[in-house]
Amino acid sequence: MRIGYTLMTEQTGPNELVRFAAGAEAAGFDFEVMSDHYSPWLAEQGHAPYAWSVLGAVTQSTERVELMTYVTCPIMRYHPAVVAQKAATVQALSAGRFTLGLGAGENLNEHVVGRGWPPANVRHDMLAEAVQIIGGLFDGGHFDYEGKHFRVDSAKLWDLPEKRTPVAIAVSGSQSVRRFAPVADAMIAVEPKVELSREWDATRLGPPTRKIAQLPISWGPDREAAVKRAHEQFRWFAGGWKVNAELPGPAGFAGATQFIREEDVAGSIACGPDVEPIVEGVREFEKAGFTDVALVQIGGDQQEGFLDFAEKELLPALRG
Repeated sequence: MRIGYTLMTEQTGPNELVRFAAGAEAAGFDFEVMSDHYSPWLAEQGHAPYAWSVLGAVTQSTERVELMTYVTCPIMRYHPAVVAQKAATVQALSAGRFTLGLGAGENLNEHVVGRGWPPANVRHDMLAEAVQIIGGLFDGGHFDYEGKHFRVDSAKLWDLPEKRTPVAIAVSGSQSVRRFAPVADAMIAVEPKVELSREWDATRLGPPTRKIAQLPISWGPDREAAVKRAHEQFRWFAGGWKVNAELPGPAGFAGATQFIREEDVAGSIACGPDVEPIVEGVREFEKAGFTDVALVQIGGDQQEGFLDFAEKELLPALRG
């Protein structure tokens, strides 16, 4: 199983993210994913730099690790033609190490352009059109498109990378799997559901593809402090994506999670200095058919200690 590191833009500034990317590669992680937000979920996280600028810098501060957005929403804040251009550029800068991770987005980030927030079925229709546009531009040449939600007029990517950029798409259930498995190169999901993996492979009717998960953890030598940090910065995770996708800002997330207790968070996120709970969390995804797991170390000021722990203890244990 491939083990990745999450460059969490909601909890860390741009310069530190570039430094941590190099540190994660040196520690031995296989790949790195980056969130793409306009706002943090909670004010306590405190950051939200522009992911694509940071990714450009990360392509130059790393040499080996694969890179990925986890995930970019190409339906409102970004036009899909612009997403295709950004992805092609990062793929060229990274010499073929980039995967474009896509999803249907969150109100938290997309409402800022003032177009409202459509219902989930409309968002999935928009994502389907966006995937067609991005794929058409990746094919090369001039591209035109007229759909229900998007138009493209004689667009062309003038700097196509030698290696076509793979596209991974986030799914959460049968409906999204059936719709996007045939057009994606990899699956993204955040819950260890074996039915997702099985239906994804069955729907593609081809060889199995990468299935990429994400696992939040709160490592630290003091378990009590690690639990407190996880509750302070990551209690939003308990809401689930159906709720999280609809909330408009950090104040909404704070209100929605005001009754979540520290022990609730500690029951779902591995906290403290021990390797075994993290290994068990990764193993659950492995049992569910996932091929890749990107770890999220909670706390922007905890990354250097975590990377040292990962190199010396965690990654050897996971690979053992």
